[in-house]
Amino acid sequence: MNPAHDTSTGLDALLRAMPKAELHIHIEGSLEPELIFALAQRNGVGLPYASVEALRAAYAFTDLQSFLDIYYAGASVLQKEADFNDMASAYFQRAAADHVVHAEIFFDPQTHTDRGVPFATVIQGLARACARARAELGISSQLILCFLRHLSEEAAFATLEQALPWRAHFIGVGLDSSERGHPPEKFARVFARCRELGLQLVAHAGEEGPPPYIWNALDVLHVQRIDHGVRCLEDPALVQRLAVEGVPLTVCPLSNVKLRVFGTMAEHNLPALLAAGLCVTVNSDDPAYFGGYVNQNFVETFAALPQLTRQHAYTLARNSFKASFAPPEDKARWTAKLDAAFAAAA
Repeated sequence: MNPAHDTSTGLDALLRAMPKAELHIHIEGSLEPELIFALAQRNGVGLPYASVEALRAAYAFTDLQSFLDIYYAGASVLQKEADFNDMASAYFQRAAADHVVHAEIFFDPQTHTDRGVPFATVIQGLARACARARAELGISSQLILCFLRHLSEEAAFATLEQALPWRAHFIGVGLDSSERGHPPEKFARVFARCRELGLQLVAHAGEEGPPPYIWNALDVLHVQRIDHGVRCLEDPALVQRLAVEGVPLTVCPLSNVKLRVFGTMAEHNLPALLAAGLCVTVNSDDPAYFGGYVNQNFVETFAALPQLTRQHAYTLARNSFKASFAPPEDKARWTAKLDAAFAAAA
């Protein structure tokens, strides 16, 4: 398939309507201010913000840590199984509107268990929402448990032990939170254990952290996907390796701009990543905080980078299926739907 170049209005509509998978979404980062306040009221949680508007006004981040401070404060309202179900269900409604057919969702159990919320409460609430999304919206989904890298590897091992009775509800593990000063190799032993258990492995690397973090995520943790990875272009040998091995990058453009990885969207290196032959995907990261869900990421990125074409849109959507951990038959079915969408828009 070789879709021809398209122009602005038609391309914008195609970006919105084409089927796609989302592979880099932190479910706690989809918690909108309105739902934060509703859950705070339901659970009797006090918030250091007077209103929804005051909370949203605080979303002026200078770096990853300034975002995380508010992110963890927002998560404090999540206390019961119904809260996790409601949060994930709200995400799935937005995903369906964006024509997401498959989502691989990160969740941070330590954010909750450290507050005394049982692991079972978290996973059961999320799993309920996933089952409902498949039944009512036709969206398939899988959960990926993320270890918080600013905590110790011992804490990660403890979380893994809590998670194992619920192994049927998640497919893999990831590594997120503060990248600076917390290199991937800090978690070498727990990732080795997860590999022995047959879990899929991914890790955040090369967002704020340097290219060696990407190398070590590959060579020490043996991950199958790199979350973010935009700083790989600083190392030509790394770029060549990523291209040859077909290692997917789950890039989050609006997040990158919001956290000052790039000054403006027009400076984003997505075109260069694609030109290097890398398996790039577009995702929303923490959409409630970073200004938009997956379609907003596509539309704003393509608007700011006119060198991106209809062919690039097709490639990015196809990559999202290819890079997923879904069964081959599902990938083939979604790719056929993508082909049909582009053929209909020709």
